[in-house]
Amino acid sequence: MRIPPFVNLSSPCQAVAEAQCQKLKYHSDLNGAAMSTIPRSILSHAESLPEGGLVSPKEFLHLGSRAAVDQAFSRLTKEGKLLRVGRGIYVTPVSSRFGTRAPAPEKVVQSLAVQSGEVVTPHGANAANALGLTQQVPIREVYLTSGRSRKLSLGRYEVTVKHAPRWMLALGGGQAGAAVRALAWMGPTHVRESLAALRRTLPSTEWQALTAGRAGLPSWMARAIGEEATRG
Repeated sequence: MRIPPFVNLSSPCQAVAEAQCQKLKYHSDLNGAAMSTIPRSILSHAESLPEGGLVSPKEFLHLGSRAAVDQAFSRLTKEGKLLRVGRGIYVTPVSSRFGTRAPAPEKVVQSLAVQSGEVVTPHGANAANALGLTQQVPIREVYLTSGRSRKLSLGRYEVTVKHAPRWMLALGGGQAGAAVRALAWMGPTHVRESLAALRRTLPSTEWQALTAGRAGLPSWMARAIGEEATRG
C-alpha cells in the first residue's frame, strides 16, 4: 500500500509528547507557586503574633506536603526570619533600632504553656528571690513544667524547662504556688524562717491558700506550715 506523501506519521507522537510536556509544566508552575506561597503564609502568621509567639509546621499542613512545609521553615530559618527554639517550634526575632534579638525567655515560655496546655512556672530560685527570701539572683534561665523536660535555644541563651513533681505545681502560678516552690528550693534547714517571712509578706488570701493546701505537700514542709499557722 502506498502511503500518501502528505501524511506525517510522527505527528501523533509529537502531539502526545507536547501534551505531556504542557502537563508537567503546569504542575511545575503549581508547585512553584505553592512553594512561594507557603513561606509567605508562615511568615505572615508568625509576624502577627505577639513577642514570643510560637509557630509549628503542623499548623501549615493544609498548605502543602510535610516536606514542602519543612522546607519552607528551613528556608525562613536560614534567612534569619525565624528562630528555631526547639524541636518543631519556631519564633520570630524581635527587631529594634539596635538590631534583632531573640524574644524574652518568659514570653516564649508563656507561649509554650498555652500551646502545650502544660503548667509552666519559674524555678524555685526565682520564686525565692521574687518573694524576698533570698538576694541571690539566678544566673541560668530555668522553668518548671508539668510536661516533659527540654531545652529551648534563644540565640545565645539556653532555657531549661524541667519536669516538676505534681505537688510543686499544685497551687498554680500565684504567690501561694510560688511560696511552695521557694520553700522547696530553700530546703528544710531554712523552712521556718522562710515561713515566718512569708506570713508577714503574703496577702492573707495567698497565705490561707498555702496553709489549706499543705496536705498535698512533703511532710517536712506540711509540718512547718502547720506549725507557723498555729502560732499566735
